This record gives sequence, structure tokens and C-alpha cells, in this order.
Amino acid sequence: MSAPQLDDLDRQLIDVLAHDARVSNRKIAVDLGVTEGTVRGRIKRLQQDGLISFTAITSFGLADSARMAFIGVQAEVSDVREVARKIADLSQVNAVMLTMGRFNILAICLFNSLDHLHEVASDRILAIPGVHHVETSIAVKTLKYNARVVRITEVQSGGDEDQFA
Repeated sequence: MSAPQLDDLDRQLIDVLAHDARVSNRKIAVDLGVTEGTVRGRIKRLQQDGLISFTAITSFGLADSARMAFIGVQAEVSDVREVARKIADLSQVNAVMLTMGRFNILAICLFNSLDHLHEVASDRILAIPGVHHVETSIAVKTLKYNARVVRITEVQSGGDEDQFA
């Protein structure tokens, strides 16, 4: 699949919405020097293409679970994607990433008790065929948490193709 073709107006629009998704289309249009219809159409296209979405970001205070844990998983290389999909299917897991380094999968979950965390890591994840080792790290104090961490921006690669990170 090729990288999406975004022009300068698309990028400016995404930047405005990334800072405040509640800003009106009329204000965006005035600020960017285009019509409100252009803004509305661009936003609709970006949403339909799956390039942007709007959601409310909740704080940890609303979660039933007040602690965050990172679960590093070493899985058989040939099974990594299937194991990651099975981990992602667990309702207790909030995020799953394929990684390079000590672990080839990283899962993030919120939990209320060590028993709950142990059940997820040892009884659920470690029991998945292809998993060799599971190691948990518990966040004891959050100094900074940027909910916009998932924002994807263009990376200049030096090559002809655009890459996104």
C-alpha cells in the first residue's frame, strides 16, 4: 500500500485539528484562507481514508484500574503476529506493539491489583502457544503521559518515498 498523498493544506488542517479538534470549520477556513466547504470536505475525506479520527481522551482518573503495566513478551519468531493478535483480543489489554530488542511484543494494560496483573500476564498471555517468556514492569509513578503520543508525523528519510513514524 502506498503512502497517502497529502498536500500542504491537508497537513495544515491536520496540524490545526491536532492542537484543538473542537475548533470550528469556519475558524479553520479563515485561519487557512480557504472556504468552509473546503475544510468540511477535506476533513470528511481524511476521515473516510482513515487518516484522522476524533475521540475523547480519558484520564486515568476515569479508569477502573489506576495502575499501568508493561508486559514484555518473547514469542516464537514465526508466531509473533498471531501471538500479538491473540494478546490484542484480551479485553484486559489496552495496547499491543511489535517491537525489536529484548521482547518482540509489548502489551500495555491497566490493572487494580497484582492478582489481576498476574492473571493477565501468567495465566492468559503465557498460556498462548508460541510464547516463551513474559516479563512485567509496573509504572509506580507517572511523571509525564502525553495522550497525543499516537500522533503520526512525517519523517524525512532522504529517499524518494515518504515514511511515517
